[in-house]
Formats: sequence, structure tokens, C-alpha cells
Amino acid sequence: MEIAFDIIVDAVIDSLKILPFLFVTYLIMEYLEHKTGDFTEEIVKRTEHFGPLWGGLIGIFPQCGFSAAASNLYAGRIITLGTLIAIYLSTSDEMIPLLISEHFPVGTMIKILALKAVIGIIAGFAIDFVVHRHHKKRGKNIDDPVRIEKLCEKEHCHCEDDEDGSLFGIAKSAFIHTMHIFFFVLVLTLALGAIIHLIGEENLSTLLKENPVASHLLAGLIGLIPNCAASVIITELYLEKMITLGTMMSGLLVGAGVGLLVLFRVNPEKKENIGIAILLFVIGTFSGLLLDILGVNF
Repeated sequence: MEIAFDIIVDAVIDSLKILPFLFVTYLIMEYLEHKTGDFTEEIVKRTEHFGPLWGGLIGIFPQCGFSAAASNLYAGRIITLGTLIAIYLSTSDEMIPLLISEHFPVGTMIKILALKAVIGIIAGFAIDFVVHRHHKKRGKNIDDPVRIEKLCEKEHCHCEDDEDGSLFGIAKSAFIHTMHIFFFVLVLTLALGAIIHLIGEENLSTLLKENPVASHLLAGLIGLIPNCAASVIITELYLEKMITLGTMMSGLLVGAGVGLLVLFRVNPEKKENIGIAILLFVIGTFSGLLLDILGVNF
């Protein structure tokens, strides 16, 4: 009973952490939808080319809520795929609080954060460039329109009932969106917490230490788990010098907090979501492996 209680408490705390970010994100999205119209699309078109830069820099702050917010913004096509990936790769989740609690050198911590941000920014710009070229080659509309209304339709928030776009109506729609995602994340986090407990954190740690090359792939797979336990395990192993910097980066680059979880909930294109998860995994594990091959260490 005590173990079950701990799992429930951890799941509730993890889910509550993203509530402010989700609500603020949905408030902004609802406001953009009701108040700005064509002006919003014009702003998005003008700023989207710099999205990966801002995404990579914003993502380094230790809040998993940013990745959840990014998933919603991408589902509404307010940000590009490159910006989404940049945020996913650079997001730090539980790494910074854990490093600080262990009195980790501040200079080294800044270097790790900067490395995550740089990898995210480079990958983001590269992805947007490839997507742009691909759409242009096939004659598709390069400027993907903002489609917040489709997100509303999927969530059944009845935003269209508030035609005048009153502040109360905007807040109500944002609240409905937020609670839908909150309960979705809570249920899955409970399930994942139970699975991690059954497998055992020590077993996961042992698997990471056994094979230097396979450890990158395994760290990446652990990073895909939308639970703070994943980043905690990987960071702790690095602090105990049981894995290399590259292996830690493989797991932490792939680890996007609850970002992927929210993406699968709000973005209707399931094949695209799977592709994004695979892309994140490949970039993260390849980057970590490359760091080890180059002998990068702090």
C-alpha cells in the first residue's frame, strides 16, 4: 500500500507541475484564435524561421511544462517541426535540480546546458530546412496555416459557442483543454510509474552499465519514458561515473518530459507523431554517441 501511495503521489505531483504551463499556453492560443485572426498567421510566418533558436534557448530551463506547451503549439501549427524538436532536445526536466542538489560544478552544468541547446538549435534549423525544401519540391504550401480550431474540435471544448471571444469564454475553453490533458497525463503517468517500479530502477541502471555502445540506445529508450524518473536515473548514473557524458546526453536529449505524451494526445496525425518520436530518438542517441567518439567530456 505504501508503494502504491508513493506512485500515486509522484504521478499527481508530476502532472500538477505542467498545469500552469498548459493553462497559460491554451489561454494564449485561444486569445490568438479569437482576437488576432490573420494577424496571428502573419506573425507566425515572420518569426517561424527563428523558431529553433528561441526553442533551443527556452528549452534549457528546468521545466517539463515547456515541452508540453510546445506540443500544443505544434498541434495548432503555431510553431514549426524544427522548433518543436529543438525544444524537445534542449529541455532539461529534472537534470538541473538534481545536479544542483549534488553540488555539481556550476561551470560544468552550464556547459552541459549549452551543449543541449546547441544540439537542439542545429537539429531544429536542419529539420526546418529539409521540410521547407521537401514541400517546395513537391509544390506543397510551404506556409502551414495556423489551425488552432482543429485542436479545439478534437478536444470538444465548444470554443465555437463563444463567438464574441469574451475573456470568460477564452478562459473557460483554455481550462477545458487544460483539464483534458491533465487527466490524460495523470492516468498514463500512474501506469508508467507502476511499470518502472515493477522493472526496478536498479535493473535499469545495470542494463545501462553493461554495454558502452548499447547503453546509448538503452539510454535513449529510457529517455522516451514520459516520467521524471527517467532523467533522474540517467543523471544519477552520470554523477556516480557509471556512464559517460555521451550516454547521459543520449538519454537526456531524447527525454522530452511529458512533451511526447501530450503530442500524441493533441496532434491528430498519429503517423506523424510516431515519426517525430523516432526522429527525436535518432538525433538524441546519435548525438550522444558522437560525443563519446569525439572524446568530449567536461
